[in-house]
Amino acid sequence: MKNSILKVNNMQQLHGWFLWFILFWVVFLVGSFAIGGFFMFRKFLKKMPKEDGKSVMDWEEHYVKESRHLWGPTEKALLEDLVSPVPELFRDVARHKIAGKIGELALSENAPQITEELVIRGYIQATPKRDHKFLRKKLFENRIDVAPYEHLF
Repeated sequence: MKNSILKVNNMQQLHGWFLWFILFWVVFLVGSFAIGGFFMFRKFLKKMPKEDGKSVMDWEEHYVKESRHLWGPTEKALLEDLVSPVPELFRDVARHKIAGKIGELALSENAPQITEELVIRGYIQATPKRDHKFLRKKLFENRIDVAPYEHLF
């Protein structure tokens, strides 16, 4: 009887590569869920209504719709070029956020159309501080002088 109990206990222990595989898989799943949960929570917070009844994303959508007729093909191409360093997975979200900020600036200034200056100002204001070095590099590649926009960085 004692021998059979010892055999059962020995069979329940994990050994070698299978133990490492299970541990890796647990860490990978927990990490993936944590990262996904973080981004979902951020999106949830952006969808929460503010005091005025609209969320950050609602205002973003409003500014994009209201300023759509102000965009010209050269400004669209400039925005597309400025957004090109953003990874493909996040590019649509970044483009929409930046277009919303540019639209907000254009509507607040009653601009008759979107200009290069508005695109650059909106792009700088919509970009997080940690990405400003990439933005400066992209503006330098396009031979755009950043001196007039230095106060926005």
